[in-house]
Amino acid sequence: MKNEKNKRRDFLKKSAMVGLAAPHLVFSSSEANNSMNSTSSNRPKVLFFDVNETLLDLTAMKESVGKVLGNRPDLLPLWFTTMLQYSLVTTVGRQYNDFGIIGSAALQMVAANHNISITEEEGREAILGPLRSIPTHAEVKQALQSLKDAGYTLVSFTNSSNKGVETQFKNAGLTQYFEQRLSIEDMGKFKPHADAYDWAARKMGVKPSECMLVAAHGWDIAGALWANWRGAFISRPGAQLYPLAPLPELSESNLKDIADQLIAMK
Repeated sequence: MKNEKNKRRDFLKKSAMVGLAAPHLVFSSSEANNSMNSTSSNRPKVLFFDVNETLLDLTAMKESVGKVLGNRPDLLPLWFTTMLQYSLVTTVGRQYNDFGIIGSAALQMVAANHNISITEEEGREAILGPLRSIPTHAEVKQALQSLKDAGYTLVSFTNSSNKGVETQFKNAGLTQYFEQRLSIEDMGKFKPHADAYDWAARKMGVKPSECMLVAAHGWDIAGALWANWRGAFISRPGAQLYPLAPLPELSESNLKDIADQLIAMK
């Protein structure tokens, strides 16, 4: 322990000399967070599922958005991060707009920066048109049924509107697997705001530590873990965990492998 303290003190001295003290503080925070996170063999009481990309395959929507962006699929990541950024701007500003409306506005912004003209209506249709009827990823339904048969309570938890998720679930054949559908529309703050996770836990009558989020977004997993939830990350193509957040206890490339590990818990 003493040697560790000496090493830390020496590192701080060297960091201060070259202007690295601040990055070290960030690193230490992450290190501490990760050391606090440990795998538990106890079952969470409620499994909360993100919807888009976690359960539903967004390929058709990505193609639609890429087309309206002048056939520039390379702009898709920029559009999504812009949409997420302005959902958080809206939350911090104590405002609320439907996620689809924010998505359309973000699409117009990205298009304008690349000399592409898109109307609000065109943007909304490019997103919401295919989004209403996209299919699940191949393994999702079997995995959800296995979790349900194993006695888990399944709840969807999304930034999308109530009506939007209801339509998606009906068209994708997911309704029967879930006990409840929760949308942040009912509380007005987008994930990953900590209040959103606190609200969802209260809605289900459980403690944060009894909740587990299953999601394919590093920002969503980070928000859940910071709100004292447990996490299971599905590393869909292009998805990455946030390096400065705690590590979730489960991380696999598909929901079936996540489900197998959850079912093995006592």
